[in-house]
Amino acid sequence: MKIDFEKCGGLVPAIIQDAETKNVLMLGYMNEEAYQKTLDTKKVTFWSRSRKCLWTKGETSGHFLDLVDIKVDCDNDTLLVRVHPHGPTCHTGTDTCWAEENTAEPLSFLKELQDFIDRRHEEMPEGSYTTKLFKDGVKRIAQKVGEEALETVIEACTGTKEQLTYEAADMLYHLIVLLTEKGLRIEDLVEELHRRHDPEWDRQRREAKAAGTMK
Repeated sequence: MKIDFEKCGGLVPAIIQDAETKNVLMLGYMNEEAYQKTLDTKKVTFWSRSRKCLWTKGETSGHFLDLVDIKVDCDNDTLLVRVHPHGPTCHTGTDTCWAEENTAEPLSFLKELQDFIDRRHEEMPEGSYTTKLFKDGVKRIAQKVGEEALETVIEACTGTKEQLTYEAADMLYHLIVLLTEKGLRIEDLVEELHRRHDPEWDRQRREAKAAGTMK
């Protein structure tokens, strides 16, 4: 990776992003020495423009930024540093330097769950319920999706919101397992829904239905 430290007088801006939530936490500056120390220690280190020295984020507060990876932009003069933060990032005590909460969108967990189920499918560890489902085969997995769907319907009609949430979560989990077994991911469903959201798709569907050519 080539970084042009000389373009801005020896410093490059470093945008710090939480690797999990994708939120931007702060902006700092690195010189070549700070960059190298970050790589060596796996703790994000900056060059302090006011104190004229290196400083590792968290060295006094304990709120370190554990390095995940670093990318350089197309002009080779700006860094994107992905991290796992320990506690708030800003010196004022807030999660970010813009006083925002560093929380993930709840829906982002679906990708994390999908990745987890993918690993189960690849590694097949003993004692895992997900492994057992994969070993039982696609018919059993599909049957479980049907069973959980029926229970979801029952709770929707006669149960509480809490019971409905519980059963719907079971159904979604087993659906992701089924998708994985068939070589698909939850993102494939999202892409299909996104395609259907296009008004042009609805128009084409209605025209095909009117013409009797819809599958």
